[in-house]
Amino acid sequence: MSAPATSADSRRAFLQIHACVLLWGFTAILGKLITLPALPLVFWRMLLVTGALACVPRVWRGLRAMPARLRWSYAGIGVLVSLHWLTFYGSIKLANASVGATCMALATVFTALVEPRLARSRFSWREVALGIAVLPGVALVVGGVPADMRLGILVGTVSALFVALFGSLNKRLVEHADPLTMTALELGSGTIAMVALAPLMPIVFPALAGDLLVLPGARDAWLLLALAMACTLFPFALSLVALRHMSAFAAQLAVNLEPVYAIVLAILLLDEQRDLTPTFYGGVAIILGAVLAYPLLMRPRRLEHVEVLATGEAKDISR
Repeated sequence: MSAPATSADSRRAFLQIHACVLLWGFTAILGKLITLPALPLVFWRMLLVTGALACVPRVWRGLRAMPARLRWSYAGIGVLVSLHWLTFYGSIKLANASVGATCMALATVFTALVEPRLARSRFSWREVALGIAVLPGVALVVGGVPADMRLGILVGTVSALFVALFGSLNKRLVEHADPLTMTALELGSGTIAMVALAPLMPIVFPALAGDLLVLPGARDAWLLLALAMACTLFPFALSLVALRHMSAFAAQLAVNLEPVYAIVLAILLLDEQRDLTPTFYGGVAIILGAVLAYPLLMRPRRLEHVEVLATGEAKDISR
């Protein structure tokens, strides 16, 4: 049994989890700065993280011990993860980082609707009410961006739906495998999915397509390495340390702040406020108000298997 957390442990955990959330907030910024289209961007991100996890002996031991049917289940979830990242970065490319981050706040809404069926959990009217509460905010966000960015909002909304789908399925299956092995398998299958989609994307969605055979330039390579290691693997490991000494409520509240961090970073680093109107930020305030109200209205639950955080951003980590 571990020793009780001290106040110093709690303060350190608070700083650590906010450092993680800040790093996850940078994923939208890096997605905008990397010049690669969405498809090769996601391919390289997943490939780099999978390669790093492949160096961990624990991952291979877990794969050998895993039943074949379970491997296929995680592989299917990994395809959903890859589609989430593809549409997330597609939203950023089609609009901007602020829009992409705001759309991710809608994942809580979709999760309230799909989790009871996919994860076989109890239906909650309070979660549905919060989902309805964000709809005026969505309307203001759409009305507060230039017309040429609205496709980015649509793609970002689809990305939030993918978060709800794979997050709920992970909730259902997370007990059955080592979390590191699970993450490696999902990201590995997602990498393969990007390769399979590459020939189809120029026909299906040219705006997100790109050549996977062309190596990134030096600048993009460094940014991709930062995205994979500093914004995925490092916060993944740090979150495991932090979450030993903090409540589900505190962790939930911190992660719900990720879109706020991303939008502030986009203003400071990309000067995106020039492209957006006060109406947009009014809509953002309504959406984030509903998201931040979630842990106040829902009784905190025990935090389990947070290791799967590496596969996505801005989702309910208490599930």
